[in-house]
Amino acid sequence: MMEKTIRIQCKNNGKEIDVPMGCHLKEVYNQLGLQMDYGPMIARVNNKIEGLHYRIYNPKEIEFMDLTTPSGIRAYTRTLFFILAKATHDLYPECKVSIDIPVSNGYYVDLQIGRPVTPDDVNDLRDKMKEIIAAALPIHRYETSTEEAISMFAATGAVSKVKLLKSTGKLYTTYYDIDGYKDYFYGTLLTNTAQIHLFGLEYYFDGILLRIPSLADPSKLGAFVRQDKMFEIFKEQHRWQDILRLRTVGDLNDAIRMGYSPQLIQISEALQEKKIASIADEIAQRKGVKVVLIAGPSSSGKTTTCKRLSVQLAVNGIYPIPISLDDYFLDRDKTPRDEKGDYDFEHLHALNLQLFNDQLNALFRGEEVELPRYDFPTGKSVPSGRKLQLKGKEVLVIEGIHALNPELTAQVPQEQIYRIYASALTTILLDAHNYIPTTDNRLLRRIIRDHKYRAVNAQETIRRWPSVRKGENRWIFPYQENADAMFNTAMLFELAVIKQQAEPLLEQVPENCVEYAEAYRLRKFMSYIKPIPEDQIPPTSLLREFLGGSSFEY
Repeated sequence: MMEKTIRIQCKNNGKEIDVPMGCHLKEVYNQLGLQMDYGPMIARVNNKIEGLHYRIYNPKEIEFMDLTTPSGIRAYTRTLFFILAKATHDLYPECKVSIDIPVSNGYYVDLQIGRPVTPDDVNDLRDKMKEIIAAALPIHRYETSTEEAISMFAATGAVSKVKLLKSTGKLYTTYYDIDGYKDYFYGTLLTNTAQIHLFGLEYYFDGILLRIPSLADPSKLGAFVRQDKMFEIFKEQHRWQDILRLRTVGDLNDAIRMGYSPQLIQISEALQEKKIASIADEIAQRKGVKVVLIAGPSSSGKTTTCKRLSVQLAVNGIYPIPISLDDYFLDRDKTPRDEKGDYDFEHLHALNLQLFNDQLNALFRGEEVELPRYDFPTGKSVPSGRKLQLKGKEVLVIEGIHALNPELTAQVPQEQIYRIYASALTTILLDAHNYIPTTDNRLLRRIIRDHKYRAVNAQETIRRWPSVRKGENRWIFPYQENADAMFNTAMLFELAVIKQQAEPLLEQVPENCVEYAEAYRLRKFMSYIKPIPEDQIPPTSLLREFLGGSSFEY
């Protein structure tokens, strides 16, 4: 009997080939003769991300993806998490491991081994991970009933995993196995431990830092950047989690199911307002502050942060005056261009820095200035007719992506500046080994906002997102630690609220476009989270900037 074959179209080289029915993606890759440094990580199959474990039974359009793609590095990173968890289990069988937060171009890992973690423990773990990788152990993927998966993980004491799986309502669950050690991940993994060619493991604060290859150059680790202030913000979030008694999506789902969502919202909103008030108090206590600069990446809620901070400044007897950096754009013909020859409006030097510094200094001397206005249709800077003079207890409040860049205010006395970094740093884990990327939180916010206020659909927002991220990596993230204060705009209950507006928008992304893979991934992780009705959110909530219904004017 002749072997049945399936026709495959490969987007990498444009070829069509016949492959045996039921073969794995890895076999398809080998038959195509493609060459990728470090090999393929995963593949986009009919615009859905699949691991190389995936078997082919029907005609497919396939694109293999390497380590320089976001989906590829995610699969690589999850596999590293799995290897770390197994190594920890092998060395400390009773240890609890929590893959906690992205920081310093890596991931902070909390180890509970019954005593303080030492540098020697980190060295032992690193050696064990290298041993597992060198052994080239296959990573098996299995599917079983969720009931059986719950029993299996309950027997190992994986409480957060059990809570998550119990709350999903799913009939079947996929899990992975390395040499008898089993774990659950909501995304795809690699097929063999030997596919991990590079990682770093270092002692970091009271835990460890797991480092991964650079997306730009996978032959090197991402540059280590000390982020002490950012780490403190995450520790603050842990304190807030302890107050609310939830750390994972399983905890959140249980609280929603038991009717505690109103209390979660009230306490979360109060904690956030208390933080904003404490920042305003600090500004008031600092003598000589004339300008507050607020920076943060896309959809971080900078605008509402600015408005709520202004209210708290007024409570302290300080009168905030908002100024837009957008009005300091240079005439369009003087704007820098990017590598494609397009105008780069995100470039620092797209702003008239000299005029900005001159006007700030004039205002601080008590002089009157006429602020500029940028006319976007003509691409010209024109007089606004708005004249300004600082009198008494007034402070300028300026929001923009470059607000923490020292070059923006290089000619202004630094003691007159107070800098704030605001970002939506995801505050909850799926379970102890599955974190939710902070960028996903912001992307979901942006998808809702773009649809509601800019007539841009989810497909287009997803398409533009890599370009947005590129600008953030260049102009925002390198200057985070320059902030006098950091403010996390995300809340523990947030994803349970925004999913109701985000999911219908993601469902509209057509299956025949490449953006479908990302839309499907976002829908998949949100399916784990039980919803909270939007009408429980107060009108002053920062989320109202995206959901609508805010009592602030934008």
